[in-house]
Amino acid sequence: MSKMASRQKMDVSRLLFDLKRCSELMSRFTGWLEADAIATCITEGLIEQFSCAFARVWLVEPDRKSLRLVASSGLYTRLDGSFARVPMGSFKVGRIAQHCIPFLSNALPDETWVKDRAWAIENNIQGFAGLPLMAEGQAIGVLAVFSHAPMAPEFLEVLQMLSLSVAGALAGALNHESIIRARVGLSNVGQDGGSTLSEQLATLLGGHKLSLLGMEKTLSPAIAQLLVEVASGLSCLACRYCRLVYEADTVAFEAMLATADGDPLLSVSGFLESEAFEAIAIKAQQMGGTLQTQANADQTVMEVRVQLPQRLFPEGLPDSLAEGLAEGLAEGLAEGLTDRFSGRVLAGEGLLNGLSGIAASPLTSPLSEREQEVIVLLSQGFRDRDISAQLFISERTVKFHAKNMMAKLGVKTRVQAIFEATKQGWL
Repeated sequence: MSKMASRQKMDVSRLLFDLKRCSELMSRFTGWLEADAIATCITEGLIEQFSCAFARVWLVEPDRKSLRLVASSGLYTRLDGSFARVPMGSFKVGRIAQHCIPFLSNALPDETWVKDRAWAIENNIQGFAGLPLMAEGQAIGVLAVFSHAPMAPEFLEVLQMLSLSVAGALAGALNHESIIRARVGLSNVGQDGGSTLSEQLATLLGGHKLSLLGMEKTLSPAIAQLLVEVASGLSCLACRYCRLVYEADTVAFEAMLATADGDPLLSVSGFLESEAFEAIAIKAQQMGGTLQTQANADQTVMEVRVQLPQRLFPEGLPDSLAEGLAEGLAEGLAEGLTDRFSGRVLAGEGLLNGLSGIAASPLTSPLSEREQEVIVLLSQGFRDRDISAQLFISERTVKFHAKNMMAKLGVKTRVQAIFEATKQGWL
Protein backbone atom coordinates (compact mmCIF):
# COMPACT_ATOMS: atom_id res chain seq x y z
CA MET A 1 0.00 0.00 0.00
CA SER A 2 1.38 3.42 -0.95
CA LYS A 3 1.99 6.13 1.64
CA MET A 4 -0.71 8.26 -0.01
CA ALA A 5 -3.28 5.43 0.17
CA SER A 6 -2.30 4.71 3.76
CA ARG A 7 -2.66 8.37 4.66
CA GLN A 8 -6.09 8.61 3.00
CA LYS A 9 -7.30 5.51 4.85
CA MET A 10 -6.04 6.94 8.15
CA ASP A 11 -7.77 10.28 7.45
CA VAL A 12 -11.09 8.52 6.73
CA SER A 13 -10.79 6.44 9.89
CA ARG A 14 -10.00 9.50 11.96
CA LEU A 15 -12.93 11.38 10.40
CA LEU A 16 -15.33 8.56 11.25
CA PHE A 17 -13.98 8.41 14.79
CA ASP A 18 -14.39 12.17 15.23
CA LEU A 19 -17.93 12.01 13.84
CA LYS A 20 -18.76 9.31 16.38
CA ARG A 21 -17.51 11.49 19.22
CA CYS A 22 -19.38 14.43 17.75
CA SER A 23 -22.61 12.40 17.76
CA GLU A 24 -22.08 11.49 21.42
CA LEU A 25 -21.58 15.15 22.26
CA MET A 26 -24.75 16.20 20.42
CA SER A 27 -26.81 13.63 22.33
CA ARG A 28 -25.95 15.37 25.60
CA PHE A 29 -28.01 18.49 24.94
CA THR A 30 -30.95 16.92 23.09
CA GLY A 31 -34.17 18.43 24.41
CA TRP A 32 -32.48 21.16 26.46
CA LEU A 33 -34.22 24.56 26.53
CA GLU A 34 -31.59 26.81 28.07
CA ALA A 35 -29.28 28.46 25.56
CA ASP A 36 -26.41 29.14 27.99
CA ALA A 37 -26.49 25.55 29.25
CA ILE A 38 -26.37 24.19 25.70
CA ALA A 39 -23.43 26.46 24.85
CA THR A 40 -21.54 25.39 27.98
CA CYS A 41 -22.21 21.72 27.23
CA ILE A 42 -20.65 22.20 23.79
CA THR A 43 -17.52 24.02 24.95
CA GLU A 44 -16.90 21.55 27.78
CA GLY A 45 -17.50 18.62 25.43
CA LEU A 46 -14.98 19.95 22.90
CA ILE A 47 -12.34 20.19 25.62
CA GLU A 48 -13.14 16.70 26.89
CA GLN A 49 -13.65 14.87 23.59
CA PHE A 50 -11.20 16.61 21.26
CA SER A 51 -8.46 17.87 23.63
CA CYS A 52 -8.82 21.50 22.52
CA ALA A 53 -6.96 24.23 24.41
CA PHE A 54 -10.18 26.14 24.95
CA ALA A 55 -13.53 26.70 23.27
CA ARG A 56 -16.03 29.54 23.32
CA VAL A 57 -19.55 30.36 22.15
CA TRP A 58 -20.91 33.84 21.51
CA LEU A 59 -24.59 34.58 20.84
CA VAL A 60 -25.80 37.46 18.68
CA GLU A 61 -27.75 40.05 20.68
CA PRO A 62 -31.39 40.71 19.61
CA ASP A 63 -30.46 44.06 18.02
CA ARG A 64 -27.79 42.23 15.96
CA LYS A 65 -25.23 44.93 16.74
CA SER A 66 -22.97 42.78 18.92
CA LEU A 67 -22.26 39.29 20.23
CA ARG A 68 -22.21 38.22 23.88
CA LEU A 69 -19.88 35.56 25.26
CA VAL A 70 -22.04 32.92 26.96
CA ALA A 71 -19.70 29.92 27.36
CA SER A 72 -15.95 29.45 27.74
CA SER A 73 -14.16 26.23 28.72
CA GLY A 74 -10.58 24.99 28.95
CA LEU A 75 -7.77 27.50 29.28
CA TYR A 76 -10.21 30.32 30.06
CA THR A 77 -13.57 29.95 31.79
CA ARG A 78 -14.41 33.57 32.66
CA LEU A 79 -17.11 35.33 30.68
CA ASP A 80 -15.82 38.85 31.22
CA GLY A 81 -12.80 40.54 29.68
CA SER A 82 -12.12 42.26 26.36
CA PHE A 83 -14.06 39.70 24.31
CA ALA A 84 -17.13 39.48 26.57
CA ARG A 85 -18.93 41.59 23.98
CA VAL A 86 -17.82 41.74 20.36
CA PRO A 87 -19.32 44.30 17.93
CA MET A 88 -20.82 42.75 14.81
CA GLY A 89 -18.19 42.80 12.07
CA SER A 90 -15.29 43.46 14.48
CA PHE A 91 -12.41 41.06 15.14
CA LYS A 92 -12.54 37.61 13.62
CA VAL A 93 -15.55 36.51 15.69
CA GLY A 94 -17.63 39.51 14.64
CA ARG A 95 -16.68 39.03 10.97
CA ILE A 96 -17.61 35.34 11.07
CA ALA A 97 -21.04 36.32 12.46
CA GLN A 98 -21.46 39.02 9.83
CA HIS A 99 -20.30 37.12 6.74
CA CYS A 100 -21.15 33.55 7.90
CA ILE A 101 -17.93 32.00 6.54
CA PRO A 102 -16.32 29.11 8.53
CA PHE A 103 -12.60 29.65 9.09
CA LEU A 104 -9.62 27.43 9.97
CA SER A 105 -6.02 28.51 10.63
CA ASN A 106 -3.05 26.52 11.92
CA ALA A 107 -0.75 29.52 12.23
CA LEU A 108 -2.64 31.69 14.69
CA PRO A 109 0.36 33.77 15.90
CA ASP A 110 1.09 34.76 12.29
CA GLU A 111 -2.45 35.90 11.44
CA THR A 112 -2.66 39.68 10.94
CA TRP A 113 -6.08 39.88 12.60
CA VAL A 114 -4.90 38.43 15.93
CA LYS A 115 -5.18 41.12 18.59
CA ASP A 116 -2.48 39.73 20.90
CA ARG A 117 0.13 37.63 19.10
CA ALA A 118 2.32 37.47 22.20
CA TRP A 119 -0.54 35.75 24.02
CA ALA A 120 -0.87 33.12 21.25
CA ILE A 121 2.89 32.45 21.31
CA GLU A 122 3.11 32.35 25.12
CA ASN A 123 0.24 29.84 25.37
CA ASN A 124 1.39 27.81 22.33
CA ILE A 125 -1.92 28.31 20.49
CA GLN A 126 -1.51 27.20 16.88
CA GLY A 127 -4.93 26.14 15.64
CA PHE A 128 -8.11 28.21 15.45
CA ALA A 129 -11.48 27.29 13.99
CA GLY A 130 -14.44 29.65 13.93
CA LEU A 131 -17.91 28.70 12.70
CA PRO A 132 -21.14 30.65 12.38
CA LEU A 133 -24.13 29.09 14.13
CA MET A 134 -26.85 29.47 11.51
CA ALA A 135 -30.64 29.58 11.91
CA GLU A 136 -33.13 30.77 9.31
CA GLY A 137 -30.42 32.10 7.01
CA GLN A 138 -28.51 34.20 9.51
CA ALA A 139 -25.96 33.72 12.26
CA ILE A 140 -27.33 33.52 15.79
CA GLY A 141 -23.89 32.92 17.27
CA VAL A 142 -20.29 31.85 16.72
CA LEU A 143 -18.41 28.76 17.90
CA ALA A 144 -14.64 29.22 18.28
CA VAL A 145 -12.13 26.45 19.04
CA PHE A 146 -8.42 26.93 19.88
CA SER A 147 -5.80 24.16 19.93
CA HIS A 148 -2.14 23.68 20.80
CA ALA A 149 -1.54 21.38 17.81
CA PRO A 150 -2.49 22.04 14.17
CA MET A 151 -6.04 21.02 13.27
CA ALA A 152 -6.68 18.64 10.39
CA PRO A 153 -8.83 20.11 7.59
CA GLU A 154 -11.27 17.25 8.19
CA PHE A 155 -11.81 18.54 11.72
CA LEU A 156 -13.43 21.67 10.28
CA GLU A 157 -15.95 19.40 8.55
CA VAL A 158 -16.66 17.70 11.88
CA LEU A 159 -17.16 21.07 13.55
CA GLN A 160 -19.48 22.18 10.76
CA MET A 161 -21.70 19.15 11.35
CA LEU A 162 -21.64 19.84 15.07
CA SER A 163 -22.49 23.50 14.52
CA LEU A 164 -25.66 22.57 12.63
CA SER A 165 -27.03 20.66 15.62
CA VAL A 166 -25.83 23.31 18.06
CA ALA A 167 -27.49 26.07 16.06
CA GLY A 168 -30.79 24.18 15.92
CA ALA A 169 -30.76 23.52 19.65
CA LEU A 170 -29.82 27.13 20.46
CA ALA A 171 -32.51 28.53 18.16
CA GLY A 172 -35.16 26.39 19.87
CA ALA A 173 -33.91 27.38 23.32
CA LEU A 174 -33.78 31.10 22.48
CA ASN A 175 -37.31 30.94 21.10
CA HIS A 176 -38.52 29.14 24.23
CA GLU A 177 -36.81 31.68 26.50
CA SER A 178 -38.44 34.55 24.60
CA ILE A 179 -41.85 32.94 25.14
CA ILE A 180 -41.17 32.64 28.87
CA ARG A 181 -40.11 36.30 29.05
CA ALA A 182 -43.27 37.27 27.15
CA ARG A 183 -45.40 35.34 29.66
CA VAL A 184 -43.66 37.07 32.54
CA GLY A 185 -44.28 40.40 30.83
CA LEU A 186 -47.96 39.59 30.37
CA SER A 187 -48.36 38.96 34.08
CA ASN A 188 -47.30 42.60 34.61
CA VAL A 189 -49.50 44.16 31.92
CA GLY A 190 -50.92 47.43 33.22
CA GLN A 191 -49.08 47.13 36.56
CA ASP A 192 -46.29 49.34 37.90
CA GLY A 193 -46.27 51.48 34.77
CA GLY A 194 -45.91 48.46 32.46
CA SER A 195 -47.32 48.54 28.95
CA THR A 196 -51.02 47.82 28.47
CA LEU A 197 -52.33 45.01 26.29
CA SER A 198 -53.36 47.47 23.56
CA GLU A 199 -49.82 48.89 23.50
CA GLN A 200 -48.35 45.41 23.19
CA LEU A 201 -50.71 44.54 20.34
CA ALA A 202 -49.95 47.82 18.56
CA THR A 203 -46.23 47.07 18.79
CA LEU A 204 -46.76 43.63 17.26
CA LEU A 205 -49.00 44.88 14.45
CA GLY A 206 -46.92 47.96 13.60
CA GLY A 207 -48.03 51.29 12.22
CA HIS A 208 -51.35 52.81 13.27
CA LYS A 209 -53.52 49.79 12.62
CA LEU A 210 -55.07 49.26 16.07
CA SER A 211 -58.03 51.08 17.59
CA LEU A 212 -59.15 50.71 21.21
CA LEU A 213 -62.85 50.77 22.05
CA GLY A 214 -63.99 50.88 25.67
CA MET A 215 -62.08 51.24 28.93
CA GLU A 216 -59.06 48.94 29.06
CA LYS A 217 -59.15 46.42 31.93
CA THR A 218 -56.74 43.92 33.46
CA LEU A 219 -57.41 40.53 31.89
CA SER A 220 -56.61 37.04 33.06
CA PRO A 221 -53.00 36.24 32.01
CA ALA A 222 -54.14 33.33 29.82
CA ILE A 223 -56.67 35.56 28.02
CA ALA A 224 -54.09 38.29 27.39
CA GLN A 225 -51.60 35.68 26.20
CA LEU A 226 -54.02 34.24 23.66
CA LEU A 227 -54.79 37.71 22.23
CA VAL A 228 -51.07 38.32 21.85
CA GLU A 229 -50.75 34.99 20.01
CA VAL A 230 -53.52 36.03 17.61
CA ALA A 231 -51.92 39.42 16.93
CA SER A 232 -48.50 37.82 16.51
CA GLY A 233 -49.87 35.42 13.89
CA LEU A 234 -51.69 38.16 11.99
CA SER A 235 -48.71 40.55 12.11
CA CYS A 236 -47.02 38.58 9.30
CA LEU A 237 -50.07 38.91 7.03
CA ALA A 238 -51.72 41.77 5.17
CA CYS A 239 -53.43 43.11 8.29
CA ARG A 240 -54.98 46.50 7.39
CA TYR A 241 -57.09 47.36 10.42
CA CYS A 242 -57.67 45.96 13.92
CA ARG A 243 -59.83 46.76 16.92
CA LEU A 244 -59.56 45.77 20.57
CA VAL A 245 -63.04 46.02 22.08
CA TYR A 246 -63.80 45.90 25.81
CA GLU A 247 -67.42 45.16 26.66
CA ALA A 248 -69.09 44.40 30.01
CA ASP A 249 -67.66 40.90 30.58
CA THR A 250 -65.90 40.11 27.31
CA VAL A 251 -63.02 41.36 25.21
CA ALA A 252 -62.86 41.03 21.43
CA PHE A 253 -60.05 41.40 18.92
CA GLU A 254 -61.11 42.07 15.33
CA ALA A 255 -58.87 42.25 12.26
CA MET A 256 -59.47 43.05 8.60
CA LEU A 257 -57.05 41.35 6.19
CA ALA A 258 -56.72 42.44 2.57
CA THR A 259 -54.05 42.48 -0.12
CA ALA A 260 -52.96 45.73 -1.73
CA ASP A 261 -53.61 44.64 -5.33
CA GLY A 262 -56.80 42.67 -4.80
CA ASP A 263 -55.27 39.24 -5.41
CA PRO A 264 -56.82 36.28 -3.55
CA LEU A 265 -55.62 35.94 0.01
CA LEU A 266 -53.66 32.76 -0.52
CA SER A 267 -51.19 33.42 2.31
CA VAL A 268 -54.01 34.42 4.63
CA SER A 269 -56.00 31.30 3.77
CA GLY A 270 -52.91 29.21 4.36
CA PHE A 271 -52.49 30.66 7.83
CA LEU A 272 -56.17 30.27 8.71
CA GLU A 273 -55.96 26.59 7.74
CA SER A 274 -52.68 26.00 9.58
CA GLU A 275 -52.17 23.98 12.76
CA ALA A 276 -51.13 27.16 14.60
CA PHE A 277 -54.45 28.88 13.86
CA GLU A 278 -56.37 25.72 14.68
CA ALA A 279 -54.57 25.58 18.03
CA ILE A 280 -55.60 29.18 18.77
CA ALA A 281 -59.23 28.36 17.89
CA ILE A 282 -59.20 25.36 20.25
CA LYS A 283 -57.73 27.45 23.07
CA ALA A 284 -60.40 30.12 22.55
CA GLN A 285 -63.15 27.49 22.71
CA GLN A 286 -61.66 25.89 25.85
CA MET A 287 -61.61 29.31 27.51
CA GLY A 288 -65.29 29.86 26.77
CA GLY A 289 -64.76 32.11 23.77
CA THR A 290 -65.10 31.97 19.99
CA LEU A 291 -62.92 32.57 16.96
CA GLN A 292 -64.63 33.32 13.68
CA THR A 293 -63.51 34.14 10.14
CA GLN A 294 -65.49 35.50 7.22
CA ALA A 295 -64.38 36.37 3.67
CA ASN A 296 -66.05 38.35 0.91
CA ALA A 297 -67.19 36.69 -2.30
CA ASP A 298 -63.93 37.08 -4.26
CA GLN A 299 -61.72 36.14 -1.29
CA THR A 300 -59.88 39.49 -1.28
CA VAL A 301 -60.98 40.66 2.16
CA MET A 302 -61.04 38.50 5.29
CA GLU A 303 -62.36 39.35 8.74
CA VAL A 304 -61.02 37.55 11.81
CA ARG A 305 -62.72 37.96 15.18
CA VAL A 306 -61.89 36.37 18.52
CA GLN A 307 -64.11 37.02 21.54
CA LEU A 308 -63.14 35.89 25.04
CA PRO A 309 -64.32 36.34 28.62
CA GLN A 310 -62.27 38.92 30.50
CA ARG A 311 -61.63 36.47 33.33
CA LEU A 312 -61.50 32.68 33.37
CA PHE A 313 -62.63 32.31 36.98
CA PRO A 314 -65.13 34.07 39.29
CA GLU A 315 -64.15 37.39 40.86
CA GLY A 316 -64.63 35.91 44.33
CA LEU A 317 -61.54 33.66 44.10
CA PRO A 318 -58.40 34.90 45.86
CA ASP A 319 -56.12 36.65 43.35
CA SER A 320 -53.22 34.22 43.86
CA LEU A 321 -55.43 31.19 43.23
CA ALA A 322 -57.15 32.76 40.24
CA GLU A 323 -53.85 33.73 38.63
CA GLY A 324 -52.38 30.30 39.33
CA LEU A 325 -55.38 28.58 37.77
CA ALA A 326 -55.22 30.85 34.73
CA GLU A 327 -51.54 30.19 34.13
CA GLY A 328 -52.01 26.48 34.72
CA LEU A 329 -54.87 26.44 32.25
CA ALA A 330 -52.82 28.27 29.63
CA GLU A 331 -49.91 25.87 30.03
CA GLY A 332 -52.24 22.88 30.10
CA LEU A 333 -53.88 23.99 26.88
CA ALA A 334 -50.51 24.44 25.25
CA GLU A 335 -49.44 20.97 26.31
CA GLY A 336 -52.84 19.57 25.31
CA LEU A 337 -52.42 20.47 21.65
CA THR A 338 -49.26 19.30 19.92
CA ASP A 339 -45.72 18.76 21.09
CA ARG A 340 -43.95 20.41 18.17
CA PHE A 341 -40.65 18.70 18.93
CA SER A 342 -41.86 15.12 18.90
CA GLY A 343 -45.19 15.45 17.07
CA ARG A 344 -47.04 13.56 19.79
CA VAL A 345 -50.68 14.51 20.27
CA LEU A 346 -51.37 14.89 23.97
CA ALA A 347 -55.12 15.62 23.75
CA GLY A 348 -56.49 17.23 26.92
CA GLU A 349 -54.06 15.58 29.30
CA GLY A 350 -51.98 18.74 29.69
CA LEU A 351 -55.07 20.76 30.66
CA LEU A 352 -56.14 18.23 33.28
CA ASN A 353 -52.62 17.96 34.69
CA GLY A 354 -52.31 21.73 34.82
CA LEU A 355 -55.49 22.17 36.82
CA SER A 356 -55.16 19.11 39.05
CA GLY A 357 -51.59 20.05 39.88
CA ILE A 358 -52.71 23.46 41.10
CA ALA A 359 -55.60 22.07 43.09
CA ALA A 360 -53.32 19.68 44.95
CA SER A 361 -50.42 22.09 45.43
CA PRO A 362 -49.07 22.68 48.92
CA LEU A 363 -49.51 26.07 50.54
CA THR A 364 -45.86 26.59 51.40
CA SER A 365 -42.84 26.56 49.12
CA PRO A 366 -40.08 23.97 49.72
CA LEU A 367 -37.49 26.49 48.56
CA SER A 368 -35.17 28.26 50.95
CA GLU A 369 -35.22 32.04 51.16
CA ARG A 370 -32.14 32.33 48.95
CA GLU A 371 -33.49 29.82 46.42
CA GLN A 372 -36.71 31.81 46.31
CA GLU A 373 -34.74 34.98 45.54
CA VAL A 374 -32.86 33.19 42.75
CA ILE A 375 -35.96 31.77 41.06
CA VAL A 376 -37.74 35.14 41.19
CA LEU A 377 -34.82 36.77 39.39
CA LEU A 378 -34.64 33.91 36.89
CA SER A 379 -38.33 34.33 36.11
CA GLN A 380 -37.66 38.01 35.35
CA GLY A 381 -35.11 37.05 32.70
CA PHE A 382 -31.92 37.74 34.66
CA ARG A 383 -28.83 35.65 33.92
CA ASP A 384 -26.45 34.13 36.45
CA ARG A 385 -24.00 37.01 36.42
CA ASP A 386 -26.83 39.55 36.92
CA ILE A 387 -28.26 37.51 39.80
CA SER A 388 -24.78 37.24 41.26
CA ALA A 389 -24.42 41.03 41.24
CA GLN A 390 -27.87 41.67 42.71
CA LEU A 391 -27.57 39.14 45.53
CA PHE A 392 -23.84 39.74 46.17
CA ILE A 393 -22.96 36.08 45.70
CA SER A 394 -20.73 34.30 43.19
CA GLU A 395 -22.03 32.82 39.93
CA ARG A 396 -20.99 29.40 41.22
CA THR A 397 -23.26 29.94 44.24
CA VAL A 398 -26.10 30.98 41.93
CA LYS A 399 -25.68 27.71 40.00
CA PHE A 400 -25.59 25.79 43.31
CA HIS A 401 -28.91 27.28 44.45
CA ALA A 402 -30.46 26.74 41.00
CA LYS A 403 -29.45 23.06 41.07
CA ASN A 404 -30.97 22.59 44.55
CA MET A 405 -34.07 24.45 43.46
CA MET A 406 -34.62 22.14 40.47
CA ALA A 407 -34.06 19.06 42.65
CA LYS A 408 -36.66 20.20 45.19
CA LEU A 409 -39.21 20.94 42.48
CA GLY A 410 -38.53 17.64 40.70
CA VAL A 411 -37.66 19.20 37.33
CA LYS A 412 -34.70 19.04 34.96
CA THR A 413 -34.40 22.61 33.67
CA ARG A 414 -34.72 26.11 35.05
CA VAL A 415 -37.57 26.88 32.67
CA GLN A 416 -39.52 23.95 34.08
CA ALA A 417 -38.71 25.17 37.60
CA ILE A 418 -40.11 28.62 36.83
CA PHE A 419 -43.32 27.14 35.47
CA GLU A 420 -43.71 24.75 38.41
CA ALA A 421 -43.16 27.53 40.95
CA THR A 422 -45.58 29.80 39.07
CA LYS A 423 -48.21 27.06 38.86
CA GLN A 424 -47.94 26.43 42.61
CA GLY A 425 -48.30 30.16 43.38
CA TRP A 426 -44.75 30.58 44.73
CA LEU A 427 -43.86 33.31 42.24
